[in-house]
Amino acid sequence: MQALGFIETKGFVAAVEAADSALKAANVSLVGQKRVGSGLVAVILTGDVAAVKAAVEAGAESAAAIGQVVAVQVIASPHEDMGGIIFDAPAKVEAKPAAAKADDANKKKSPGV
Repeated sequence: MQALGFIETKGFVAAVEAADSALKAANVSLVGQKRVGSGLVAVILTGDVAAVKAAVEAGAESAAAIGQVVAVQVIASPHEDMGGIIFDAPAKVEAKPAAAKADDANKKKSPGV
């Protein structure tokens, strides 16, 4: 796995600015973004170590000019299992048995008058 870079901002617009500047500053790829909650948005980049460091610095500087940068981090050599945290799949929702669905449907019906 290549180096990973993170820029966490307060607000979506600052995150977009960070991503745009980072991608223009160095030969990196945008892995994606995560909305953490409470208005925090993390931009995730990947590439070789030097490029990711340069991109994160440039992105954080640009984002700070228009908003708030909460945190930045470069992981030079991430463990192979890090992909599970970053590329997590949505939690599986188990299907209800047919009998439970029928019970739910009956509960929602209003009694006849």
